[in-house]
Amino acid sequence: MRNHSITRRSLLSYLDDYLQRGDAIMFAQRRGLRHVRWSYEQLVLTARRVAHELESRGIAKGERVLLCGENSPEWVAAFWGCLLRGAVVVPLDKDSTEQFVCSVRQQTDAKLIMASSGVAVIERLAAGVELLNVPLLTLDELSERIAPHTSPPCPLEDVDESTLVEIIFTSGTTSTPKGVLLTHGNLLANLLPLEAEIKKYLKWERFFHPLRFLNLVPLSHVFGQFMGVFVPQLLGGEVHFHDTLNPAEIVRQTRESRISVIVLVPRVLDSLREWVERNYAARPGQIGQLDNLRERIARAERANFLRRWWMFRSVHRDFGWKFLAFLSGGATLDERTETFWRKLGFAVLQGYGMTETASLVSVTHPFKGGHGSIGKLMPGYEVKLDEAGEIFVRGAGVSPGYWTAAGRINRNLDDWLHTGDMGDLDEAGNLYFKGRKKDVIVTAAGLNIYPEDLEEAINRQPEVRASCVIKWSGAHGTEPLAVLILRDSRARAEAAIERANQSLAERQWIRRWYVWTEPDFPRTATDKVIKREVVAKIEDEARGP
Repeated sequence: MRNHSITRRSLLSYLDDYLQRGDAIMFAQRRGLRHVRWSYEQLVLTARRVAHELESRGIAKGERVLLCGENSPEWVAAFWGCLLRGAVVVPLDKDSTEQFVCSVRQQTDAKLIMASSGVAVIERLAAGVELLNVPLLTLDELSERIAPHTSPPCPLEDVDESTLVEIIFTSGTTSTPKGVLLTHGNLLANLLPLEAEIKKYLKWERFFHPLRFLNLVPLSHVFGQFMGVFVPQLLGGEVHFHDTLNPAEIVRQTRESRISVIVLVPRVLDSLREWVERNYAARPGQIGQLDNLRERIARAERANFLRRWWMFRSVHRDFGWKFLAFLSGGATLDERTETFWRKLGFAVLQGYGMTETASLVSVTHPFKGGHGSIGKLMPGYEVKLDEAGEIFVRGAGVSPGYWTAAGRINRNLDDWLHTGDMGDLDEAGNLYFKGRKKDVIVTAAGLNIYPEDLEEAINRQPEVRASCVIKWSGAHGTEPLAVLILRDSRARAEAAIERANQSLAERQWIRRWYVWTEPDFPRTATDKVIKREVVAKIEDEARGP
């Protein structure tokens, strides 16, 4: 595949680049009291040994390997080892259910499971060899198991753009799991434009070298892979993995490891915002510190970037002086949260895409772009909206099809991909996300209500920690039902709803609500609310015993 002056036949050509970086640090991870670091060269040599291990096990090109575990250098080495062998990676979330793992194993006829020993589902299936009828290779013992193999280059003659890299099974938030096929060409279609753009700025990278990325998104998710396995390496950067989403621990590691970019999902960025607000509220010696913070944020509206940095230098000190930006993906970023961090003097970027588009369709610019947009199109993509506003996508990054129980289903590559997302485009080419088509609430009056608009209004209320809006059949037809998680038992849901309605059009008013008493909603690996489970629980309660 070619983009301007860059030509790559497959992803494997990146490994040659990595070898040239030698002992430069590629990955870092704290394990107990130990700090584990892998160099670029170590990753390549380990991946080669993994490929030879797969060969010794009789795993042929095109056969599937399940990969399940915590983010780690070993996970990445296993991923690249499969690619070198021509095996197809089937990444699974570490919190997958037994039923899901068994179903995927049967559907893909996987020949091997590579997994972390601490993954609960694998431990429960540790009868795994008998239950799943497939061998298990633990990532914890990977180095020891592959040590007997040498690390000569692997033959790559039969790997090209059309070669399948992975099958990612996505459960979504309201649908049954399906396997999305991604090829070398799909991933390169997104990587090459970024690589060409990055080359323009590499001369400035030396002032920040090495750029360190803290990746908090699972590598089983295509966005996690993009920002853990591919993009930072285009900059010769380091990727740090972290085993907790506790905001205080994230801030501590960011400061101590001199992180430049945090890769995360919107929910984690929300929790970091709440941590900053709690810190201000708990400062000794003065009353009303949180109100003071909010007043200063309001004043920062007209300040330039440097002025904002100076106004909130104490927050920058907490994160460390080298920290620059948040990169959010996997779900829609709340506009309130994005504005909060921008006004504090941090860059906030978000990408829009889906598994079927190999992660990215559009990406925001840190200093330009429409307010509240999800960015401009990546090169190589076409986007159009149908009459109802659904986003259609076409381009080289779009998946060639799906893997089902009946085998591979190919799609016509010239067809438009129906994303199921509702959106809008402005004259400058900025794309705006309005919500999922299946979540749109059509009232008895025939009016469309987008749950995301209502959730944004509700989440601004001080009583509310989180919310989701679902369809509900009421006395007057379908209407929105707001499901609220309150900050404490003293908070009044009615007051929050009344205030939220003041910022909404009358046709959007929320007239029904439900207080969710559990600590959080059921969520996917990228923190999207699984609305079908929310609906099921409320319906069960409505039916009674």
